[in-house]
Amino acid sequence: MTAEVRFACTKCGNCCRDLTLPLTVSEAIGWLENGNDVQVICEAEPWPQEPAAGDARAQHRRRRSFPTMCGTLATRVTVLLAANLAGRCPNLLADMRCGIYAHRPLVCRIYPAEINPFVQLSPAHKACPPEAWTDDLPLLQRDGVVIDDATRRDIQRSRDRDAADTAAKEYVCAALGLNRAGLATEGVIVFSPAPTELLAALHRSRCVANHDVAPGAWQIVSNSSQTVQVILNRGALAAMAGEHHRVPCQYSRIQSGA
Repeated sequence: MTAEVRFACTKCGNCCRDLTLPLTVSEAIGWLENGNDVQVICEAEPWPQEPAAGDARAQHRRRRSFPTMCGTLATRVTVLLAANLAGRCPNLLADMRCGIYAHRPLVCRIYPAEINPFVQLSPAHKACPPEAWTDDLPLLQRDGVVIDDATRRDIQRSRDRDAADTAAKEYVCAALGLNRAGLATEGVIVFSPAPTELLAALHRSRCVANHDVAPGAWQIVSNSSQTVQVILNRGALAAMAGEHHRVPCQYSRIQSGA
């Protein structure tokens, strides 16, 4: 049986409010230059040995992360730059059109398709109303494969950009002293650095010659004392959520199924 997903935007504006909007480095610079805030979201995964070349999920995680040490434990850190939208997006016009449509972020161009190749598109998990998914609308996806050419190209652009930005993100973290991360699949650390400092670091990160800042010792953070003890037993640096850090940050658990 063929599984088809049909979709057309209804301009309801639901996907343009109350969300975390992932941004590329270039997009984050533009967002900050327009007077908006950008957060830095970090998660870490112990990486004691390289995965097999055929482990597609591990290779996907590897491409979008950078290697570091957490105590004596080899670790990879994934960093996400994001606009945290409480309420409507500053670019959403009164008539529900996008004020920067021609220059909107890649994630907005791709929505509601999924960027992560291991996440299945589910209309129930999207903000769009039921009338956006009826059987008479254009075909978006068949058997898990995106049909629309423009969307498929943008998904690949996003994945490529995500991988290409890892060095810049590592530089930004080192330059701003951001060295805490949640344990992957459990939680993340959300940093809210001063916009002027983050913007300056992002601009510097685009010069490859400046990627020589020595990384700090990363620390894995959890709100579970059991998790912290397991991490410590593996030789890693670990701490309970809520401990003071020089850069404002908070711990956020990853919801099941997110």
